[in-house]
Amino acid sequence: MKSANSTARVWCLPKAVVAAVLAFFGLQLPASGEGHGARPASASCPQLKGLAVPAPSIGLPTGGAFVTSATVIAASTWLPEYCKVEGSIKPVDSHAPSIKFELDLPSAWNLKLLMLGGGGYDGVIPNTAGPVPAGPADKPVPLARGYAVIGSDSGHQAAEQGLPGLMDASFALNAESLHNYAGDAIKKSHDVAVYLLHARYSASRLAHGPSGPKRAYFVGGSTGGREALVAVLRWPQDWDGAISLYPAWNAIALDLQVGRVARALAQPGGYLPQAKRDLLYKATLEACDELDGAADGIVSNVTACNARFDPSTTTFRSKPLRCPSGADEGDGCLSDRQIATLHAYATPIVFRSPLASGEAHYPGYNIYGADLGRPGTNPLQSLVTSLALGTEAPTTPVPAQTSSLNLFWDHWIRYFVAQDPNYNALAVDPQNLGALQARVNALSLLLDINQTDFSAFASHGGKLLIAHGTADVLVSTRATEQYFDRLRTAVGEAKVRDFARFYEIPGYGHAVSTVFNAAWDSLTTLENWVEQHTAPLDQVVIDTVGRPGRQRPLCEYPSWPKYRGEGDLNAASSFSCTSR
Repeated sequence: MKSANSTARVWCLPKAVVAAVLAFFGLQLPASGEGHGARPASASCPQLKGLAVPAPSIGLPTGGAFVTSATVIAASTWLPEYCKVEGSIKPVDSHAPSIKFELDLPSAWNLKLLMLGGGGYDGVIPNTAGPVPAGPADKPVPLARGYAVIGSDSGHQAAEQGLPGLMDASFALNAESLHNYAGDAIKKSHDVAVYLLHARYSASRLAHGPSGPKRAYFVGGSTGGREALVAVLRWPQDWDGAISLYPAWNAIALDLQVGRVARALAQPGGYLPQAKRDLLYKATLEACDELDGAADGIVSNVTACNARFDPSTTTFRSKPLRCPSGADEGDGCLSDRQIATLHAYATPIVFRSPLASGEAHYPGYNIYGADLGRPGTNPLQSLVTSLALGTEAPTTPVPAQTSSLNLFWDHWIRYFVAQDPNYNALAVDPQNLGALQARVNALSLLLDINQTDFSAFASHGGKLLIAHGTADVLVSTRATEQYFDRLRTAVGEAKVRDFARFYEIPGYGHAVSTVFNAAWDSLTTLENWVEQHTAPLDQVVIDTVGRPGRQRPLCEYPSWPKYRGEGDLNAASSFSCTSR
Protein backbone atom coordinates (compact mmCIF):
# COMPACT_ATOMS: atom_id res chain seq x y z
CA MET A 1 0.00 0.00 0.00
CA LYS A 2 1.29 3.43 -0.91
CA SER A 3 0.51 6.23 1.51
CA ALA A 4 -0.42 9.67 0.24
CA ASN A 5 -1.99 12.74 1.75
CA SER A 6 -4.33 13.82 -1.00
CA THR A 7 -5.53 17.41 -0.95
CA ALA A 8 -7.95 16.86 -3.81
CA ARG A 9 -11.54 17.27 -2.72
CA VAL A 10 -14.17 14.98 -4.23
CA TRP A 11 -17.68 15.74 -3.12
CA CYS A 12 -18.99 12.57 -1.57
CA LEU A 13 -21.22 11.18 1.08
CA PRO A 14 -19.70 9.80 4.20
CA LYS A 15 -25.76 1.75 4.60
CA ALA A 16 -28.02 0.19 9.16
CA VAL A 17 -24.98 -1.33 10.36
CA VAL A 18 -26.41 -3.87 12.78
CA ALA A 19 -26.91 -2.07 16.13
CA ALA A 20 -26.31 -5.28 18.05
CA VAL A 21 -22.63 -5.40 17.02
CA LEU A 22 -21.79 -1.76 17.73
CA ALA A 23 -20.45 -0.53 21.06
CA PHE A 24 -20.15 2.93 22.45
CA PHE A 25 -17.29 3.41 24.91
CA GLY A 26 -17.73 7.09 25.82
CA LEU A 27 -14.05 8.06 25.69
CA GLN A 28 -13.00 11.28 27.42
CA LEU A 29 -10.36 13.81 26.46
CA PRO A 30 -7.09 13.44 28.43
CA ALA A 31 -6.42 15.62 31.42
CA SER A 32 -4.38 18.79 30.94
CA GLY A 33 -0.79 17.93 30.10
CA GLU A 34 -1.53 14.33 29.13
CA GLY A 35 -0.44 13.16 25.70
CA HIS A 36 2.88 14.99 25.40
CA GLY A 37 6.11 13.34 24.41
CA ALA A 38 8.01 12.14 21.35
CA ARG A 39 7.10 8.97 19.52
CA PRO A 40 9.21 6.05 20.78
CA ALA A 41 11.16 3.94 18.32
CA SER A 42 9.08 0.93 19.31
CA ALA A 43 6.64 1.17 22.19
CA SER A 44 5.19 -1.57 24.31
CA CYS A 45 1.44 -1.48 24.67
CA PRO A 46 1.42 0.40 28.01
CA GLN A 47 3.93 2.92 26.64
CA LEU A 48 1.41 4.01 24.01
CA LYS A 49 -0.77 5.60 26.68
CA GLY A 50 -0.32 9.36 26.62
CA LEU A 51 1.31 9.32 23.19
CA ALA A 52 0.59 12.38 21.06
CA VAL A 53 0.11 12.19 17.30
CA PRO A 54 1.27 15.53 15.86
CA ALA A 55 -1.23 17.37 13.68
CA PRO A 56 1.20 17.47 10.68
CA SER A 57 1.11 13.64 10.65
CA ILE A 58 -2.61 13.76 9.82
CA GLY A 59 -3.57 14.58 6.25
CA LEU A 60 -6.47 16.89 7.11
CA PRO A 61 -6.57 19.77 9.62
CA THR A 62 -6.92 18.64 13.25
CA GLY A 63 -5.62 19.63 16.66
CA GLY A 64 -3.55 16.43 16.75
CA ALA A 65 -4.47 13.19 18.47
CA PHE A 66 -3.93 11.58 21.89
CA VAL A 67 -3.87 8.02 23.11
CA THR A 68 -6.05 8.06 26.22
CA SER A 69 -5.58 4.41 27.18
CA ALA A 70 -3.59 1.38 26.05
CA THR A 71 -4.39 -1.94 27.65
CA VAL A 72 -3.04 -5.44 27.02
CA ILE A 73 -5.98 -7.82 26.53
CA ALA A 74 -5.05 -11.41 27.29
CA ALA A 75 -5.69 -14.12 24.71
CA SER A 76 -9.07 -15.83 24.91
CA THR A 77 -10.80 -18.69 23.14
CA TRP A 78 -11.63 -16.54 20.13
CA LEU A 79 -9.06 -13.75 20.20
CA PRO A 80 -5.27 -13.54 20.45
CA GLU A 81 -3.44 -11.26 22.83
CA TYR A 82 -3.75 -7.66 21.67
CA CYS A 83 -3.28 -4.07 22.72
CA LYS A 84 -6.54 -2.16 22.98
CA VAL A 85 -5.77 1.48 22.18
CA GLU A 86 -8.38 4.15 22.78
CA GLY A 87 -7.88 7.71 21.72
CA SER A 88 -9.17 11.05 20.62
CA ILE A 89 -8.51 13.21 17.54
CA LYS A 90 -8.91 16.85 18.51
CA PRO A 91 -10.90 19.23 16.28
CA VAL A 92 -9.78 22.58 14.93
CA ASP A 93 -13.02 24.22 16.07
CA SER A 94 -13.06 24.29 19.87
CA HIS A 95 -16.85 23.89 19.78
CA ALA A 96 -16.70 20.68 17.72
CA PRO A 97 -16.52 17.27 19.40
CA SER A 98 -13.41 15.12 19.05
CA ILE A 99 -13.22 11.97 16.97
CA LYS A 100 -13.11 9.01 19.35
CA PHE A 101 -11.42 5.86 18.08
CA GLU A 102 -10.33 2.39 19.08
CA LEU A 103 -7.36 0.66 17.48
CA ASP A 104 -6.72 -2.98 18.32
CA LEU A 105 -3.10 -4.06 17.80
CA PRO A 106 -2.45 -7.82 17.89
CA SER A 107 0.82 -9.00 19.40
CA ALA A 108 1.29 -11.15 16.26
CA TRP A 109 0.54 -8.61 13.52
CA ASN A 110 -0.01 -9.69 9.91
CA LEU A 111 1.13 -6.27 8.54
CA LYS A 112 -2.42 -5.38 7.50
CA LEU A 113 -4.81 -2.63 8.62
CA LEU A 114 -8.58 -2.95 8.56
CA MET A 115 -10.94 -0.01 9.14
CA LEU A 116 -14.60 -0.60 10.01
CA GLY A 117 -17.29 1.86 8.94
CA GLY A 118 -20.21 3.04 11.03
CA GLY A 119 -23.99 3.00 10.69
CA GLY A 120 -26.90 5.43 10.60
CA TYR A 121 -25.68 8.83 11.77
CA ASP A 122 -22.67 7.15 13.42
CA GLY A 123 -21.74 8.43 16.88
CA VAL A 124 -20.59 5.02 18.15
CA ILE A 125 -17.40 3.04 17.66
CA PRO A 126 -17.83 -0.28 15.81
CA ASN A 127 -16.85 -3.49 17.55
CA THR A 128 -13.24 -3.68 16.43
CA ALA A 129 -12.83 -7.10 18.05
CA GLY A 130 -15.82 -8.53 16.19
CA PRO A 131 -16.62 -9.73 12.67
CA VAL A 132 -17.03 -7.62 9.56
CA PRO A 133 -20.66 -6.87 8.63
CA ALA A 134 -22.31 -10.01 7.23
CA GLY A 135 -19.11 -11.90 7.98
CA PRO A 136 -18.90 -15.66 8.42
CA ALA A 137 -19.73 -17.13 11.82
CA ASP A 138 -17.33 -20.06 11.44
CA LYS A 139 -14.15 -18.14 10.57
CA PRO A 140 -11.80 -16.09 12.76
CA VAL A 141 -12.63 -12.40 13.04
CA PRO A 142 -10.11 -9.94 11.52
CA LEU A 143 -8.33 -9.32 14.83
CA ALA A 144 -7.89 -13.07 15.26
CA ARG A 145 -6.42 -13.22 11.76
CA GLY A 146 -3.71 -10.78 12.81
CA TYR A 147 -5.23 -7.55 11.49
CA ALA A 148 -4.76 -4.25 13.25
CA VAL A 149 -8.35 -3.01 13.36
CA ILE A 150 -9.55 0.56 13.79
CA GLY A 151 -13.00 2.11 14.10
CA SER A 152 -14.17 5.59 15.03
CA ASP A 153 -17.41 7.35 15.91
CA SER A 154 -16.86 9.62 12.85
CA GLY A 155 -16.43 12.71 15.01
CA HIS A 156 -19.32 12.89 17.46
CA GLN A 157 -20.75 10.93 20.34
CA ALA A 158 -24.35 9.73 20.26
CA ALA A 159 -26.46 10.58 23.30
CA GLU A 160 -27.83 7.03 23.57
CA GLN A 161 -26.69 3.50 22.83
CA GLY A 162 -28.36 1.16 20.34
CA LEU A 163 -30.62 2.19 17.48
CA PRO A 164 -31.75 5.56 18.96
CA GLY A 165 -28.09 6.58 19.22
CA LEU A 166 -27.45 5.69 15.59
CA MET A 167 -30.28 8.05 14.62
CA ASP A 168 -28.97 11.04 16.61
CA ALA A 169 -28.11 13.79 14.10
CA SER A 170 -27.72 16.70 16.53
CA PHE A 171 -24.00 16.83 15.68
CA ALA A 172 -24.85 18.28 12.26
CA LEU A 173 -25.35 21.74 13.78
CA ASN A 174 -21.54 22.04 13.88
CA ALA A 175 -19.80 22.42 10.50
CA GLU A 176 -16.58 20.56 11.37
CA SER A 177 -18.55 17.71 12.91
CA LEU A 178 -20.72 17.50 9.79
CA HIS A 179 -17.67 17.36 7.53
CA ASN A 180 -16.13 14.66 9.70
CA TYR A 181 -19.30 12.61 9.22
CA ALA A 182 -19.27 13.32 5.49
CA GLY A 183 -15.93 11.57 5.26
CA ASP A 184 -13.10 13.59 6.76
CA ALA A 185 -13.00 11.34 9.85
CA ILE A 186 -11.93 8.45 7.62
CA LYS A 187 -8.69 10.14 6.54
CA LYS A 188 -7.96 11.45 10.01
CA SER A 189 -8.48 8.05 11.64
CA HIS A 190 -6.45 6.27 8.95
CA ASP A 191 -3.46 8.54 9.40
CA VAL A 192 -3.57 8.26 13.18
CA ALA A 193 -3.67 4.47 12.85
CA VAL A 194 -0.62 4.46 10.55
CA TYR A 195 1.30 6.67 12.99
CA LEU A 196 0.48 4.37 15.91
CA LEU A 197 1.38 1.26 13.90
CA HIS A 198 4.84 2.74 13.37
CA ALA A 199 5.09 3.54 17.07
CA ARG A 200 4.06 0.05 18.18
CA TYR A 201 5.80 -2.17 15.65
CA SER A 202 8.75 -0.27 14.13
CA ALA A 203 11.66 -1.99 15.89
CA SER A 204 10.09 -5.45 15.91
CA ARG A 205 9.42 -5.27 12.16
CA LEU A 206 12.72 -3.71 11.15
CA ALA A 207 14.05 -7.00 9.77
CA HIS A 208 10.79 -7.79 7.98
CA GLY A 209 10.22 -4.64 5.97
CA PRO A 210 8.26 -1.45 6.60
CA SER A 211 6.62 -1.00 9.99
CA GLY A 212 3.55 0.58 8.42
CA PRO A 213 0.74 -1.54 6.96
CA LYS A 214 1.56 -3.59 3.91
CA ARG A 215 -2.14 -3.69 3.01
CA ALA A 216 -5.11 -1.61 4.11
CA TYR A 217 -8.79 -2.50 3.68
CA PHE A 218 -12.05 -0.77 4.53
CA VAL A 219 -15.28 -2.64 5.34
CA GLY A 220 -18.69 -1.17 6.14
CA GLY A 221 -22.42 -1.44 5.65
CA SER A 222 -25.14 1.19 5.15
CA THR A 223 -23.46 4.45 6.19
CA GLY A 224 -20.33 2.32 6.48
CA GLY A 225 -20.90 1.10 2.92
CA ARG A 226 -21.08 4.71 1.82
CA GLU A 227 -17.91 5.41 3.80
CA ALA A 228 -16.15 2.58 1.96
CA LEU A 229 -16.82 4.39 -1.31
CA VAL A 230 -15.70 7.69 0.22
CA ALA A 231 -12.42 6.12 1.33
CA VAL A 232 -11.37 4.72 -2.04
CA LEU A 233 -12.61 7.68 -4.10
CA ARG A 234 -11.13 10.49 -1.98
CA TRP A 235 -7.94 8.76 -0.79
CA PRO A 236 -7.37 5.94 -3.29
CA GLN A 237 -3.67 5.52 -2.48
CA ASP A 238 -4.48 4.80 1.18
CA TRP A 239 -6.49 1.67 0.39
CA ASP A 240 -5.90 -1.62 -1.35
CA GLY A 241 -9.49 -2.80 -1.19
CA ALA A 242 -12.94 -2.13 0.19
CA ILE A 243 -16.13 -4.00 0.94
CA SER A 244 -19.23 -1.83 0.57
CA LEU A 245 -22.43 -3.44 1.86
CA TYR A 246 -25.89 -1.93 1.21
CA PRO A 247 -24.30 1.50 0.67
CA ALA A 248 -26.28 4.71 1.21
CA TRP A 249 -24.35 6.42 -1.59
CA ASN A 250 -27.00 8.94 -2.73
CA ALA A 251 -27.68 10.11 0.80
CA ILE A 252 -29.84 13.14 0.12
CA ALA A 253 -32.12 11.49 -2.44
CA LEU A 254 -32.46 8.59 0.01
CA ASP A 255 -33.40 10.96 2.84
CA LEU A 256 -36.11 12.54 0.71
CA GLN A 257 -37.59 9.15 -0.21
CA VAL A 258 -37.47 8.15 3.46
CA GLY A 259 -39.45 11.30 4.24
CA ARG A 260 -42.01 10.44 1.59
CA VAL A 261 -42.55 7.00 3.14
CA ALA A 262 -42.62 8.35 6.71
CA ARG A 263 -45.29 10.90 5.76
CA ALA A 264 -47.37 8.21 4.06
CA LEU A 265 -47.19 6.08 7.21
CA ALA A 266 -48.24 9.08 9.28
CA GLN A 267 -51.43 9.71 7.28
CA PRO A 268 -54.65 8.73 9.08
CA GLY A 269 -55.17 5.05 8.34
CA GLY A 270 -51.91 4.77 6.38
CA TYR A 271 -49.92 2.77 8.92
CA LEU A 272 -49.76 -1.03 8.65
CA PRO A 273 -49.86 -2.86 11.99
CA GLN A 274 -47.76 -6.00 12.30
CA ALA A 275 -50.60 -8.40 11.58
CA LYS A 276 -51.18 -6.74 8.21
CA ARG A 277 -47.47 -6.82 7.40
CA ASP A 278 -47.55 -10.55 8.07
CA LEU A 279 -50.57 -10.89 5.78
CA LEU A 280 -48.76 -8.98 3.03
CA TYR A 281 -45.65 -11.12 3.42
CA LYS A 282 -47.60 -14.40 3.21
CA ALA A 283 -49.56 -13.15 0.20
CA THR A 284 -46.32 -12.25 -1.56
CA LEU A 285 -44.86 -15.69 -0.92
CA GLU A 286 -47.99 -17.32 -2.32
CA ALA A 287 -47.63 -15.26 -5.51
CA CYS A 288 -43.85 -15.13 -5.90
CA ASP A 289 -42.00 -17.76 -3.89
CA GLU A 290 -41.87 -20.34 -6.67
CA LEU A 291 -40.85 -17.89 -9.40
CA ASP A 292 -37.31 -19.14 -8.78
CA GLY A 293 -38.37 -22.77 -9.13
CA ALA A 294 -38.32 -23.57 -5.42
CA ALA A 295 -40.81 -23.21 -2.57
CA ASP A 296 -38.14 -22.16 -0.09
CA GLY A 297 -39.64 -19.12 1.62
CA ILE A 298 -37.42 -16.69 -0.32
CA VAL A 299 -38.41 -14.43 -3.20
CA SER A 300 -35.33 -14.73 -5.41
CA ASN A 301 -36.78 -13.59 -8.75
CA VAL A 302 -37.49 -10.12 -7.41
CA THR A 303 -37.95 -8.43 -10.79
CA ALA A 304 -40.69 -10.87 -11.81
CA CYS A 305 -42.37 -10.51 -8.42
CA ASN A 306 -42.43 -6.71 -8.62
CA ALA A 307 -44.03 -6.97 -12.05
CA ARG A 308 -46.62 -9.51 -10.90
CA PHE A 309 -47.59 -8.43 -7.41
CA ASP A 310 -50.11 -5.62 -6.90
CA PRO A 311 -51.77 -5.46 -3.47
CA SER A 312 -54.82 -3.74 -4.94
CA THR A 313 -55.62 -6.72 -7.22
CA THR A 314 -53.78 -9.72 -5.72
CA THR A 315 -55.66 -12.52 -4.00
CA PHE A 316 -54.45 -14.52 -1.02
CA ARG A 317 -55.95 -17.94 -0.36
CA SER A 318 -58.55 -17.14 -3.00
CA LYS A 319 -59.65 -13.91 -1.31
CA PRO A 320 -58.80 -10.35 -2.43
CA LEU A 321 -55.99 -8.81 -0.44
CA ARG A 322 -57.72 -5.43 -0.70
CA CYS A 323 -60.61 -4.86 1.70
CA PRO A 324 -63.81 -4.95 -0.42
CA SER A 325 -65.04 -1.57 0.82
CA GLY A 326 -61.62 0.07 0.59
CA ALA A 327 -61.88 0.95 4.27
CA ASP A 328 -60.00 -0.81 7.04
CA GLU A 329 -61.96 -3.99 7.76
CA GLY A 330 -59.48 -5.61 10.13
CA ASP A 331 -56.32 -7.69 9.92
CA GLY A 332 -57.56 -9.92 7.09
CA CYS A 333 -57.18 -7.32 4.32
CA LEU A 334 -55.52 -4.04 3.36
CA SER A 335 -57.35 -0.72 3.13
CA ASP A 336 -56.92 1.68 0.23
CA ARG A 337 -54.90 4.04 2.45
CA GLN A 338 -52.57 1.23 3.44
CA ILE A 339 -52.18 0.21 -0.20
CA ALA A 340 -51.35 3.85 -0.99
CA THR A 341 -48.59 3.70 1.63
CA LEU A 342 -47.17 0.58 0.00
CA HIS A 343 -47.33 2.29 -3.39
CA ALA A 344 -45.30 5.23 -2.04
CA TYR A 345 -42.78 2.78 -0.58
CA ALA A 346 -42.40 0.74 -3.76
CA THR A 347 -42.25 3.56 -6.33
CA PRO A 348 -39.64 6.26 -7.02
CA ILE A 349 -39.72 9.78 -5.66
CA VAL A 350 -39.09 12.19 -8.55
CA PHE A 351 -37.84 15.69 -7.86
CA ARG A 352 -39.21 18.76 -9.62
CA SER A 353 -35.64 19.62 -10.57
CA PRO A 354 -32.44 17.67 -9.96
CA LEU A 355 -30.51 18.21 -6.76
CA ALA A 356 -27.28 20.16 -7.05
CA SER A 357 -25.43 16.81 -7.03
CA GLY A 358 -27.36 15.85 -10.16
CA GLU A 359 -29.65 13.25 -8.59
CA ALA A 360 -33.17 13.52 -10.05
CA HIS A 361 -34.96 10.74 -8.17
CA TYR A 362 -34.64 7.88 -5.71
CA PRO A 363 -36.00 4.46 -6.67
CA GLY A 364 -38.65 2.57 -4.77
CA TYR A 365 -37.97 -0.42 -2.54
CA ASN A 366 -38.44 -4.15 -3.05
CA ILE A 367 -41.05 -4.39 -0.29
CA TYR A 368 -42.97 -7.36 -1.73
CA GLY A 369 -41.33 -10.40 -0.18
CA ALA A 370 -39.47 -8.27 2.38
CA ASP A 371 -39.97 -8.33 6.14
CA LEU A 372 -41.56 -5.00 7.09
CA GLY A 373 -41.53 -5.96 10.76
CA ARG A 374 -43.73 -9.00 11.27
CA PRO A 375 -44.62 -10.50 14.63
CA GLY A 376 -42.25 -13.28 15.66
CA THR A 377 -40.31 -14.85 18.50
CA ASN A 378 -36.89 -14.93 16.86
CA PRO A 379 -34.47 -12.89 19.01
CA LEU A 380 -33.51 -10.79 15.97
CA GLN A 381 -37.10 -10.01 14.97
CA SER A 382 -37.34 -6.94 17.20
CA LEU A 383 -34.28 -5.44 15.50
CA VAL A 384 -35.70 -6.24 12.06
CA THR A 385 -38.95 -4.54 13.10
CA SER A 386 -37.14 -1.47 14.43
CA LEU A 387 -35.22 -1.11 11.18
CA ALA A 388 -38.46 -1.42 9.22
CA LEU A 389 -41.84 0.02 10.30
CA GLY A 390 -41.50 -0.24 14.07
CA THR A 391 -44.65 -0.74 16.14
CA GLU A 392 -45.97 2.84 16.29
CA ALA A 393 -47.07 5.14 13.49
CA PRO A 394 -44.99 8.28 12.90
CA THR A 395 -46.17 11.33 14.85
CA THR A 396 -44.69 14.50 16.27
CA PRO A 397 -43.04 14.24 18.74
CA VAL A 398 -41.50 10.97 17.61
CA PRO A 399 -42.80 7.95 19.55
CA ALA A 400 -40.32 5.57 21.17
CA GLN A 401 -41.17 2.53 19.01
CA THR A 402 -41.49 4.30 15.69
CA SER A 403 -39.94 3.22 12.42
CA SER A 404 -36.26 3.95 11.90
CA LEU A 405 -37.41 5.64 8.69
CA ASN A 406 -39.29 8.17 10.79
CA LEU A 407 -36.38 8.62 13.21
CA PHE A 408 -33.99 9.17 10.32
CA TRP A 409 -36.25 11.72 8.63
CA ASP A 410 -37.04 13.56 11.85
CA HIS A 411 -33.40 14.08 12.80
CA TRP A 412 -32.30 14.85 9.25
CA ILE A 413 -34.81 17.65 8.80
CA ARG A 414 -34.31 19.15 12.26
CA TYR A 415 -30.50 19.10 12.36
CA PHE A 416 -29.13 18.73 8.83
CA VAL A 417 -31.66 20.84 6.94
CA ALA A 418 -33.67 23.27 9.08
CA GLN A 419 -30.92 23.43 11.74
CA ASP A 420 -33.71 23.91 14.26
CA PRO A 421 -34.21 21.21 16.95
CA ASN A 422 -37.88 22.21 17.27
CA TYR A 423 -38.76 21.88 13.57
CA ASN A 424 -41.67 19.58 12.64
CA ALA A 425 -40.21 17.15 10.11
CA LEU A 426 -43.55 15.56 9.20
CA ALA A 427 -44.76 18.98 8.02
CA VAL A 428 -42.05 19.03 5.33
CA ASP A 429 -43.06 17.80 1.87
CA PRO A 430 -39.91 16.22 0.35
CA GLN A 431 -41.13 17.08 -3.15
CA ASN A 432 -41.94 20.70 -2.30
CA LEU A 433 -39.16 21.88 -0.01
CA GLY A 434 -39.70 25.60 -0.45
CA ALA A 435 -37.21 27.66 1.56
CA LEU A 436 -35.36 24.47 2.59
CA GLN A 437 -34.40 23.60 -1.00
CA ALA A 438 -31.16 25.62 -1.02
CA ARG A 439 -29.88 23.88 2.10
CA VAL A 440 -30.81 20.45 0.71
CA ASN A 441 -28.90 21.23 -2.49
CA ALA A 442 -25.84 22.27 -0.51
CA LEU A 443 -26.01 19.05 1.50
CA SER A 444 -26.24 17.01 -1.69
CA LEU A 445 -22.90 18.43 -2.84
CA LEU A 446 -21.33 17.44 0.45
CA LEU A 447 -22.89 14.03 1.01
CA ASP A 448 -23.91 12.42 -2.30
CA ILE A 449 -21.16 10.16 -3.61
CA ASN A 450 -22.28 9.62 -7.18
CA GLN A 451 -18.90 9.77 -8.90
CA THR A 452 -17.84 6.81 -11.03
CA ASP A 453 -14.13 7.55 -11.56
CA PHE A 454 -12.25 4.83 -9.71
CA SER A 455 -9.24 5.05 -12.01
CA ALA A 456 -6.77 6.16 -9.32
CA PHE A 457 -7.89 3.35 -7.02
CA ALA A 458 -7.91 0.70 -9.74
CA SER A 459 -4.58 1.77 -11.22
CA HIS A 460 -2.63 0.52 -8.19
CA GLY A 461 -4.58 -2.73 -7.95
CA GLY A 462 -7.41 -1.64 -5.67
CA LYS A 463 -10.45 -3.94 -5.59
CA LEU A 464 -14.05 -3.24 -4.59
CA LEU A 465 -16.72 -5.71 -3.48
CA ILE A 466 -20.34 -4.50 -3.22
CA ALA A 467 -23.24 -6.56 -1.90
CA HIS A 468 -26.86 -5.74 -1.11
CA GLY A 469 -29.83 -7.76 0.10
CA THR A 470 -32.83 -7.60 -2.21
CA ALA A 471 -35.20 -7.35 0.79
CA ASP A 472 -33.63 -4.19 2.24
CA VAL A 473 -36.39 -1.75 3.22
CA LEU A 474 -34.13 1.00 4.59
CA VAL A 475 -31.62 1.51 1.74
CA SER A 476 -33.11 0.45 -1.57
CA THR A 477 -31.34 -2.33 -3.46
CA ARG A 478 -32.51 -0.66 -6.65
CA ALA A 479 -30.37 2.38 -5.78
CA THR A 480 -27.23 0.22 -5.67
CA GLU A 481 -28.24 -1.31 -9.00
CA GLN A 482 -28.59 2.23 -10.37
CA TYR A 483 -25.10 3.15 -9.17
CA PHE A 484 -23.49 0.01 -10.58
CA ASP A 485 -25.27 0.47 -13.91
CA ARG A 486 -23.88 4.01 -14.08
CA LEU A 487 -20.42 2.70 -13.30
CA ARG A 488 -20.57 0.12 -16.08
CA THR A 489 -21.88 2.72 -18.54
CA ALA A 490 -19.16 5.20 -17.64
CA VAL A 491 -16.23 2.79 -17.52
CA GLY A 492 -17.30 -0.19 -19.59
CA GLU A 493 -18.14 -3.70 -18.47
CA ALA A 494 -14.65 -5.13 -19.00
CA LYS A 495 -12.86 -2.39 -17.06
CA VAL A 496 -15.34 -2.57 -14.20
CA ARG A 497 -14.72 -6.31 -13.87
CA ASP A 498 -11.03 -5.56 -13.46
CA PHE A 499 -11.68 -3.98 -10.06
CA ALA A 500 -15.31 -4.37 -8.91
CA ARG A 501 -18.05 -6.94 -8.30
CA PHE A 502 -21.64 -6.40 -7.19
CA TYR A 503 -23.71 -9.20 -5.66
CA GLU A 504 -27.37 -9.34 -4.63
CA ILE A 505 -28.63 -11.57 -1.82
CA PRO A 506 -32.31 -12.61 -1.99
CA GLY A 507 -34.16 -12.54 1.33
CA TYR A 508 -31.51 -10.47 3.10
CA GLY A 509 -32.70 -7.24 4.69
CA HIS A 510 -30.82 -4.25 6.04
CA ALA A 511 -27.87 -5.69 7.97
CA VAL A 512 -30.03 -8.40 9.54
CA SER A 513 -32.81 -10.80 8.59
CA THR A 514 -34.87 -13.61 10.09
CA VAL A 515 -35.61 -14.88 6.55
CA PHE A 516 -32.07 -15.25 5.18
CA ASN A 517 -29.39 -13.72 7.39
CA ALA A 518 -26.39 -13.57 5.12
CA ALA A 519 -22.89 -14.70 6.08
CA TRP A 520 -20.16 -14.37 3.45
CA ASP A 521 -16.40 -14.61 3.80
CA SER A 522 -15.95 -11.32 1.97
CA LEU A 523 -12.62 -10.44 3.56
CA THR A 524 -10.92 -13.63 2.33
CA THR A 525 -12.42 -13.01 -1.11
CA LEU A 526 -11.00 -9.48 -1.13
CA GLU A 527 -7.59 -10.64 0.14
CA ASN A 528 -7.36 -13.29 -2.57
CA TRP A 529 -8.26 -10.80 -5.27
CA VAL A 530 -5.82 -8.12 -4.11
CA GLU A 531 -2.94 -10.26 -2.87
CA GLN A 532 -3.16 -13.40 -4.98
CA HIS A 533 -4.75 -11.82 -8.07
CA THR A 534 -7.47 -14.45 -7.88
CA ALA A 535 -10.75 -12.91 -9.06
CA PRO A 536 -13.91 -13.93 -7.17
CA LEU A 537 -15.44 -17.13 -8.48
CA ASP A 538 -18.32 -19.33 -7.29
CA GLN A 539 -19.02 -17.35 -4.14
CA VAL A 540 -21.41 -18.86 -1.59
CA VAL A 541 -23.53 -17.08 1.02
CA ILE A 542 -24.88 -18.89 4.09
CA ASP A 543 -28.01 -18.27 6.15
CA THR A 544 -27.32 -18.06 9.89
CA VAL A 545 -30.85 -17.39 11.20
CA GLY A 546 -33.78 -18.30 8.91
CA ARG A 547 -32.58 -21.84 8.29
CA PRO A 548 -29.07 -21.95 9.76
CA GLY A 549 -26.59 -23.52 7.38
CA ARG A 550 -28.73 -23.04 4.26
CA GLN A 551 -26.59 -22.04 1.28
CA ARG A 552 -27.16 -20.05 -1.88
CA PRO A 553 -24.77 -19.08 -4.67
CA LEU A 554 -23.80 -15.43 -4.39
CA CYS A 555 -24.91 -14.16 -7.77
CA GLU A 556 -23.47 -11.19 -9.59
CA TYR A 557 -26.04 -8.55 -10.48
CA PRO A 558 -28.31 -8.79 -12.46
CA SER A 559 -28.46 -12.56 -11.98
CA TRP A 560 -30.28 -14.40 -9.20
CA PRO A 561 -30.23 -17.99 -7.86
CA LYS A 562 -32.64 -20.30 -9.72
CA TYR A 563 -33.34 -23.84 -8.55
CA ARG A 564 -32.02 -26.45 -11.00
CA GLY A 565 -35.10 -28.62 -10.46
CA GLU A 566 -33.49 -31.27 -8.29
CA GLY A 567 -31.18 -31.51 -5.31
CA ASP A 568 -31.08 -30.28 -1.73
CA LEU A 569 -32.86 -26.91 -1.35
CA ASN A 570 -30.30 -25.97 1.28
CA ALA A 571 -27.26 -26.55 -0.96
CA ALA A 572 -25.78 -23.86 -3.19
CA SER A 573 -25.00 -26.49 -5.81
CA SER A 574 -28.74 -27.01 -6.39
CA PHE A 575 -29.03 -23.47 -7.78
CA SER A 576 -27.57 -21.64 -10.75
CA CYS A 577 -27.24 -17.91 -11.31
CA THR A 578 -29.49 -16.68 -14.08
CA SER A 579 -30.84 -13.37 -15.29
CA ARG A 580 -33.80 -14.90 -17.13
